[in-house]
Amino acid sequence: MTRLAGIILAGGRSTRMGGQEKSLLSLAGETLIGRVARRLLPQTEILAISANGDPNRFAGLGLKVISDTAISVGPLAGIQSGLKWAQEQDATHLLTVAADTPFFPLDLASRLLDASNEVPVMASSDGRLHPVFCLWPVSTAQHLSNWLDEGGSRSVTGFCESLNYQCVAFDVPVISGMQADPFFNINTPEDMETAQRLERLQR
Repeated sequence: MTRLAGIILAGGRSTRMGGQEKSLLSLAGETLIGRVARRLLPQTEILAISANGDPNRFAGLGLKVISDTAISVGPLAGIQSGLKWAQEQDATHLLTVAADTPFFPLDLASRLLDASNEVPVMASSDGRLHPVFCLWPVSTAQHLSNWLDEGGSRSVTGFCESLNYQCVAFDVPVISGMQADPFFNINTPEDMETAQRLERLQR
């Protein structure tokens, strides 16, 4: 039977946000990471956050915070730590999402699971891949450890390509003339303004 674990990747440096931590910024009265957790929790059986630093900043969410591995390899570090945690929880799969993407699909897990064939399954939209929105069989944990030990690329897509990953395409609706990409992510203050407009349009 499938047992799905979820990890919110919140390890980014937020350099384009003037030092503010993106995941704790507020959208419609809710932190970005709180919103992501609310959308992801019903899709998974267990959920945690992958982040470094003081875990108490996420205390209000009531979720376990898992530190990245010691090696700095970008998102792959969080994915590696997440896969190890998922194995410890007897999960069969791990679903990873980004903490700065507040509109990701509510059927993300089910659609990726439907396409699962014991290789990573990545989301895409409008012809673009979204590597951190990916379903990982926990059996890939050893492959990832070997990949990093052998000096493999830090690219999530590069690692997925080594495992012949699959891809699931999601539609991008247009609301009042504005594209509402479900994987729109927030990197800058201007992106936050766009997210606020999308939020208003989708109410």
